[in-house]
Amino acid sequence: MAEIVILAVGRIKAGPEQSLVAEYLKRLPWPVTVTEVEERRPIVGPERQAREAELILAAIPEKAIVVALDERGKTLSSQLFAEKVVTWRDDGRSIVFVIGGADGLLQSVRDRADYLLAFGPMTWPHALVRSLLAEQIYRAWTISTGHPYHK
Repeated sequence: MAEIVILAVGRIKAGPEQSLVAEYLKRLPWPVTVTEVEERRPIVGPERQAREAELILAAIPEKAIVVALDERGKTLSSQLFAEKVVTWRDDGRSIVFVIGGADGLLQSVRDRADYLLAFGPMTWPHALVRSLLAEQIYRAWTISTGHPYHK
């Protein structure tokens, strides 16, 4: 069974967003893990963004399907998202959803991505994006199994 990884820049603090992510992942029969990467040195601007890109790219398994959350990405209905996730899972490779840092993703990460996904044109806090993504992965499972959660 293909593993799903939420690969995110930064650590999510204890609180409602972290609890919400945990709640949706607990409900899922699919294996989903959260991997956090973080540059702890006090660097800023382009140098920090470049270091985050290095950390992200190093954490991606070689043959994984990479879905980068990016404002330039495509917006999908939950139904279409579910279809894509099921198709990717059926491919047998790991699926890695990448959430960048506050400055976004460098082109090198977007180039590595197999798909760019946007949760709309608005900017979302990174902790909230994790919650939204976890919920949509759970919803994808419910859609794929005919569970009544998705109405």
